Amino acid sequence: MFESLSDRLGIIIKKIKGCGSLSEANIQEALKDVRMALLEADVNFTVVKDFTERVRNKAVGKDVLESLTPGQQFIKIVRDELVEVLGGNSCGLELGAKPPAAIMLVGLQGSGKTTTTAKLARYLKSKGRTPYLVSADIYRPAAMLQLKRLAGEINVDVFDAESSLNPQDITREAKRIADIKGYDTVLVDTAGRLHIDNELMEELKELKAILKPKEILFVADSMTGQDAVNTARGFDEAVGITGIILTKLDGDTRGGAALSIKNVTGKPIKFIGVGERIDALEPFYPDRMASRILGMGDVLTLIEKAQEVIDEKKAKELEKKIRKDTFTLEDFREQLRQIKKMGSLESIIAMIPGFKEMQKKSGVMPDERELFKTEAIINSMTKKERLNHTILNANRRKRIANGSGTSVQDVNKLVKQYLQTREMMKRFSKGGMPLIGGRGLLPF
Repeated sequence: MFESLSDRLGIIIKKIKGCGSLSEANIQEALKDVRMALLEADVNFTVVKDFTERVRNKAVGKDVLESLTPGQQFIKIVRDELVEVLGGNSCGLELGAKPPAAIMLVGLQGSGKTTTTAKLARYLKSKGRTPYLVSADIYRPAAMLQLKRLAGEINVDVFDAESSLNPQDITREAKRIADIKGYDTVLVDTAGRLHIDNELMEELKELKAILKPKEILFVADSMTGQDAVNTARGFDEAVGITGIILTKLDGDTRGGAALSIKNVTGKPIKFIGVGERIDALEPFYPDRMASRILGMGDVLTLIEKAQEVIDEKKAKELEKKIRKDTFTLEDFREQLRQIKKMGSLESIIAMIPGFKEMQKKSGVMPDERELFKTEAIINSMTKKERLNHTILNANRRKRIANGSGTSVQDVNKLVKQYLQTREMMKRFSKGGMPLIGGRGLLPF
């Protein structure tokens, strides 16, 4: 996420921090590099111009130039202004008091509306709401079947529309049923087109009049950059969007859409899609994203992800085992599974302050396949072996390697990793229990 931009800004920050003192001249030079980095990241020209001007006005002040840490002061200004560009404060959904609250998801074909509709339903369900999914896309083949399949994955009800109904009749009937059955949120996946056209906009206006939605969320493919920004503006002018969901942000190395869309449309980014998995949808926090872009990590999101997957009862049991030095390979496997639930290794590492920089220096990159290999090796052990690693002699290790499709060297590496993790967690527990294992658990 934002890798190209983050790398460029990292070089500029390192250079400015290396200056013993700052002057208007070297601030101007740094801002010239920042301007180029943002433009190359496909950020809107006006947004870049306003951003650099605001940073310059604050950075050339006496408080910065004459401070003991001018470089740090400059970085703080850049971060604060990035937060403003991204939207300032986090903006959640406005669902009102009287259910059912209707949410329309709009956007072009291929932006990920249907998948995002299901992801949003899962998120709302995790917050205690009872969502009801509705497909108003009668034009794309299998759109309704796709939504029904996704609804089954997350155990959420979906409106079963008759093939003869038009989008207006579908939404009208779905709203009536939602009211009768007591659903508190109705999520409507609307049809998309390859481009904005009058027919699409007229249909959306009619659906809006029927649903009277609390939210109209524009779903944008972040990897299309300024095209997504311009399309969002077109939808806003036609139907009046209330917020934005940026999809495929995990594959967007530039970040032009994320850094432009709020300023251009005036509408906040409310959620971001960070992967294909059904749980890969996150509320958007401008301050956390600014920190990620500047390589400062995102500890708060990491903690929230950990809290979502950790069973409190199991965590307490694990703590007791660590304190008594009875942490087994079976516990190790459980910790591994919890890490996998949090998302990809790459996404987890990106949230740890300074870890990315350490990776670049070491040249060692995380390999997702290692997690699956590690679990396969532990699965090939007997329960007795998982509970007592000391019985893993040469013959047993050879059998485990054959059973897991790995080598004896891989089995030896895992055992060594396990012992390192066990020792590290033991040391951690003296000063407080870590959230999830220790660094030794990760395969790098």
